[in-house]
Order: sequence, then structure tokens, then C-alpha cells
Amino acid sequence: MTRVFKIVTVFLAAQFMALAALAQDGYSIKPGDVVRVEVLEDSSLNRESLVLPDGRITVPLAGTVMVGGRTVDQVRSDVTSRLSSNFASDPTVTVSLIQLGEAPKSTGTYSSDIEVYFMGEINTPGMASVEKGTTLLQAIAIAGGFSRFAATKRVQLRRTDSSGVQKVYAFNYEDVLAGRTSIGGTVLAKGDVIVVPARKLFE
Repeated sequence: MTRVFKIVTVFLAAQFMALAALAQDGYSIKPGDVVRVEVLEDSSLNRESLVLPDGRITVPLAGTVMVGGRTVDQVRSDVTSRLSSNFASDPTVTVSLIQLGEAPKSTGTYSSDIEVYFMGEINTPGMASVEKGTTLLQAIAIAGGFSRFAATKRVQLRRTDSSGVQKVYAFNYEDVLAGRTSIGGTVLAKGDVIVVPARKLFE
């Protein structure tokens, strides 16, 4: 058991070091990556965000921030500037790369499917095998859309990272249709779970 623990620890440490190296080498953040923003002066602003297909994330008090195609240092500088008016002096902001997104879909003749899961008020719940590169919105269509009892304002994309920690990304499906968010274009990863809660009585 101890040996297994050591192996897992070494693996996780190696992954963290690889991410840190990418950041130091000027890695450009891409859609599907997960970044963490921390503000020393106000921990309530700390959060991890999935970079949406349009390259943006949302940071409290700073609004929508373009991070795609930029380094963590560039994002940190931008967020610091946006938050500065809310503090007596420039806040201490840290931006880190937590998880890399899925690699781009291969253009070769061979492709493999991934397994994703649907739960709740979806017309075809359960496991579905979808082609790599399938987006969240396409997957909902593949599952036949929502049932008439679906709480479409509270749909969730649940993704487990390589360390076993699950992240929940909630969104309003009406915002997707209206173009107010681009999360519907998020490319699904193996094991993703799409959860559609039931509507409440007066919802």
C-alpha cells in the first residue's frame, strides 16, 4: 500500500511540475484548460475556472476575462488591473494552470470514442459513447434533449481531473441558446457527466 501511495504521489508531483514548467515556458492557455485565480486580500474571489471555447473565464469583480492565447503572467496582470479599483492598493493575484484540456481531435483516418454519462431529466439517460471532439451541446442533442420536467437553468457538467477531484460547472441552457455563454461548445472529456436536475414546484 505504501509503495502504491509513493507511486501515486510521484505521478501527481510530476504532473504538477509539468504544468509549472509549461507556465514558465510561456505556455498559451487554451479552451478546455482549467485555471485557478487566487486573490490574497480576499479569498472569497478564489476559484477554478474551465476556459470556455471562446477563451474566456469569469472572475468576480473583474468580469469576463480573455485568457485564451495568453500566458498565466499576462492573465495575472490583466486581473490585477481589473480588480485594483476594489482595493486600497493593487491586490496580490496568483494565476495558475491546474489542468490541461483535451488534445485537439486527430485528423487521421482512425478515431476512438469516449464514454460520457447523462443523469436526471434527459430523454436518454445513462452512458453514451461519443466521438472525440463532441461538444457539450452536441452531446445533449445525442441524448435526445431534455425531458419536460428538466430544470434547464441548472444543468451541470461534472468533470473529474487526474487527481480524482470532481469539478462542477453549472450553466443555464437558455443562456447557451441565446449566445450569452459559450460553454455549450466545450469539448467533452472521457468520463464527463451531464446532470439535469428536476424542476422545482414553482420553477
